[in-house]
Amino acid sequence: MKVHYQLENLPRFHRAIITIGSFDGVHRGHQQLLARIRRLAERRGGESIVITFDPHPRSVLLPDDDSLRLLTTTPEKAACCEAAGIDHFVVVPFTTAFSQQTPEEYIRNFLIKRFNPERIVVGYDHHFGKDRKGNLAYLRYHGEELGYEVIEIDAQEVNDITVSSTKVRNALLEGEVNEAETLLGRPYEITGTVIEGRKIGRTIGFPTANIEPFHRLKLIPQNGIYAVRVKWLARTLEGMLYIGDRPSLNDGRGVVIELNIFDFEEDIYGETLTVIFAGRLRGDLELDGLEALKAQLSRDEGAARQVLAAPQRANEPTDHYAPDTAVVILNYNGRGFLEEYLPGVIDSLPPYARVIVADNLSTDDSVTWMKETHPGVELIELPENYGFANGYNMAMMQVESEIYVLLNSDVRVTPDWITGIIPLFKDKTIGAAQPKILAEADHDRFEYAGAAGGYLDYLGYPFCRGRIFTHTERDEGQYDGRSEIFWATGAAFFCRADLFHALGGFEPEYFAHAEEIDLCWRMKRAGYKIMAEPASVVYHVGGGTLNYNTPRKTYLNFRNTLTTCFKNEPISRLVWWLPVRLFLDGVAGILFLTQGNFAHIGSIFWAHMHFYRNLGLWLNRRKERREQIMTAKIGEDRAEVGRVADSIILHYYLLGHRRFAEVYQKQVKER
Repeated sequence: MKVHYQLENLPRFHRAIITIGSFDGVHRGHQQLLARIRRLAERRGGESIVITFDPHPRSVLLPDDDSLRLLTTTPEKAACCEAAGIDHFVVVPFTTAFSQQTPEEYIRNFLIKRFNPERIVVGYDHHFGKDRKGNLAYLRYHGEELGYEVIEIDAQEVNDITVSSTKVRNALLEGEVNEAETLLGRPYEITGTVIEGRKIGRTIGFPTANIEPFHRLKLIPQNGIYAVRVKWLARTLEGMLYIGDRPSLNDGRGVVIELNIFDFEEDIYGETLTVIFAGRLRGDLELDGLEALKAQLSRDEGAARQVLAAPQRANEPTDHYAPDTAVVILNYNGRGFLEEYLPGVIDSLPPYARVIVADNLSTDDSVTWMKETHPGVELIELPENYGFANGYNMAMMQVESEIYVLLNSDVRVTPDWITGIIPLFKDKTIGAAQPKILAEADHDRFEYAGAAGGYLDYLGYPFCRGRIFTHTERDEGQYDGRSEIFWATGAAFFCRADLFHALGGFEPEYFAHAEEIDLCWRMKRAGYKIMAEPASVVYHVGGGTLNYNTPRKTYLNFRNTLTTCFKNEPISRLVWWLPVRLFLDGVAGILFLTQGNFAHIGSIFWAHMHFYRNLGLWLNRRKERREQIMTAKIGEDRAEVGRVADSIILHYYLLGHRRFAEVYQKQVKER
């Protein structure tokens, strides 16, 4: 990694992928963001660039505010970015003059002139320029002219990062250095110079080196005694560290940082040391004289050596959340898919999960093969073929679990696909979630059925991050952020079991297609969130059980999405929505006519006929579902989150937009 401190000497960057921020702590949340930047650059054949500021903008803009404390100095940030595989770390000298740039000057004279970015990755609340008047919308507006694309880090991810920084600070201020280590993904460090002290420690057998941190704003943990490791030159040493105002000596020196290095006698005055916190031993004590202090330090040394002798922490988050999880695969004549993909599902199961195959009265040898080759896998044999939607309803009546994972038989899973999503459900407001869905035929491209999360336009037409109608994007990491979405794909559908049943499951009449959109809509109306977690990845064959481009699929598509909107939209919207939707469905029929797809025109016609013939059924079902929603309700309706305020049809056919970012930029309503 190259570190740059002078803007005038920056190189000409190639296909720059940039992100901008203070990145204080470079903790696990930041590390996930850095990994996204790196992956974006790798897949675009470009360079990843992290831009930060020194001094911290707050110390310049609010010089009288003495509360700012830093988790990481600029050199420490650079080291963390290098460890994350970033190509360039740019330190911008932050001055009053720099802060006085207008938003347009900031974009043109700073971002474009210095970096010429291809993509800019920033948070939803990113502000810049004089008086922070520049925002995400302004940045995107100029991107159309200046040739860059803005990738937004959504609100939840930004808030997670902010909360993590606060947690790290709070942990250190309470002396909980091991908790801080877990959040940071590495032990907390302080680097400083050894300065002269009063040399009292050597008179009682515990010589200490007084440490003066390099940066005056570096956060110092709570007063007390800590077991530490010490980096000096090429050596790693062990010792204990005192932070406090020395109440036993009552010398009025204020807070000091004193290091006792075990089995060490060298003169290191003026040397640079890095102190690495391994554990807290105790708080500060006021002792009665030097002999009592000596005895206590002897006990502290024993405790410190014991901490340092223990195996070093793996720095993995401690997460014991392990809900009973049932992975249920609904099978119909899919012996080939089971043979290919079921072993991978079995191998991926964490201890708290099990897999169940529910057979929808297959006419091939699926059941015989399952009994012969996987006798240990639970098998549910349904008495008839109920279709996809009602087949799952009937199967789930026989499955007791806390979390359901409804998995298509034609899905190849990855080792951590379950463990990457299950922790989301610690949040009781999350009703359903999905992983990133990539194409089995092309692992670098999103798959039609769900891609990186489902959205809805204002007329009820579905699309996805990474897929609009039949156009799928290459996965370049552009949608790798966890996000609240509108609907989660049925190809790998994680949901709360009790909520699935409370809301009546899938609509049994749907057979297949849009049943997951309808159920997610009901969950959102009950106040639940639907999430996409791209850290979990699966590969979907797609069309394995029902080909995407057939009249039958077109019929189910138009029939079920029409019915879904009718059941879930408020009356005030249905008044104008229904005639507009019928008109646009007619336009779709004309499009099929121009393409010579006459059978698809018939599919649209019969889909509408089915809707009209069964209007009484859907009116009653609308009332029934509303009652279930009100019973299950936990908060405000979230149906506007993950929905765009205009038409995906206009974007696709009139404006030529094929990428989710082109549609999403100014449209998604967040609540």
